[in-house]
Amino acid sequence: MLSSHKPETQTEYLMSPEELQSFLGVSRTYAYGLLSSGTLPSIRIGKLRRVRRSDVDAFLEANLECSAQERR
Repeated sequence: MLSSHKPETQTEYLMSPEELQSFLGVSRTYAYGLLSSGTLPSIRIGKLRRVRRSDVDAFLEANLECSAQERR
């Protein structure tokens, strides 16, 4: 008999705005600005706002700046 059990997938970690602030090393106002402007997608759970770690990583990757030497 074949088992219909599907492998469990790990739920992605959701960061609070305070964790985002600490992780990025920015002010509370700037962290909330990134979320409220939609620059970083977020989810509201009741009164709480959360952001996926993968979205933070994608934001960082998209905003990396090359040094002058790397642009040549």
